[in-house]
Amino acid sequence: MRLPVSISLRLIWWFIDIQTNEMIWCLKSEKLKGFDMTASLRRPIPLLDNEVLRTFVAIAETGNFSTAADAVFRTPSAVSMQIKKLEEQLGVILFLRDARSVSLTQHGEMLLSYARNILALSNEAVSRFIMPELSGVVRLGAPDDIGERLLPTVLKGFSESYPGIMVDVVVDMSIQLKKRIEEQRLDLALINCATRPFPTEGEVIYTERLVWAGAKCGTAYRRDPLPISIWEEGCIWRSEAMAQLERQKRAYRVSYLSAHTMAQRAAIVSDLAVAPFPRSYITEDMEILGPNEGLPELTSFDIRLLTASQMTGPMKAVADSIRQAFVEIGRKMAA
Repeated sequence: MRLPVSISLRLIWWFIDIQTNEMIWCLKSEKLKGFDMTASLRRPIPLLDNEVLRTFVAIAETGNFSTAADAVFRTPSAVSMQIKKLEEQLGVILFLRDARSVSLTQHGEMLLSYARNILALSNEAVSRFIMPELSGVVRLGAPDDIGERLLPTVLKGFSESYPGIMVDVVVDMSIQLKKRIEEQRLDLALINCATRPFPTEGEVIYTERLVWAGAKCGTAYRRDPLPISIWEEGCIWRSEAMAQLERQKRAYRVSYLSAHTMAQRAAIVSDLAVAPFPRSYITEDMEILGPNEGLPELTSFDIRLLTASQMTGPMKAVADSIRQAFVEIGRKMAA
């Protein structure tokens, strides 16, 4: 039997009244005395993002936003935005900033200890559940430029994820590293090579443009003959720079010769010479030079990964970490 609409509505309101009275009775119950009824309405505690904490620790350790940005493979603006959001999330100032460096506030010092512990526990948990128990020694070779700029960051993160694997690093020129691989004195090697349509050796993991680097507002490029800073014989950057200058019939002299990137950088920023450098190596105290300054265009070069003929688990883990690091560099350069 179907009830009239008026009776149906009365039944609904009667049911609501009963439910309301029961709720009122419950609220007056002795069982709820001392219970904070607003507890469930409070704002939940925000969760800290591990990637943001990693950036925070990098800034705290380097004292510089730009250097930290390189360490975490992000742009300086992205790093600044991460810290701004973290400070807003916590409601405190974490860094004191000036024109040259940054330092931690009292709240920043407090967070640094927590951040390191959180990241360490996170890495330990991930390693425990999704990474195999690997151990052993991997012999890795790299040229000076990669050894200075990239390997410290890569190896630090790798050691946290794979504490059982030890990586022994040899820094040498690419031609010597290739020889060591052939003689089985290295397990892995990163080398700089000229870009070719069909690579004949190793795996191309990154391709980058070579540019002329000079001091910011410098005048070295105006001198005649052109003072250049280059690496020793066997370096592809050296051969490319000299070949292009000779093709242009531009007079030059080697005013600075070194096998170390740090020394090359010093010659550039001191305005003693110009030098062929990868685009990603240009820092705030340098500028890119080209046809407008009377210098020839330079070509790209490859970074290749050479591996042993028989790859073990630890070797594969190191190789994968290196590949991922260059993927992150590519993303940063494209941003």
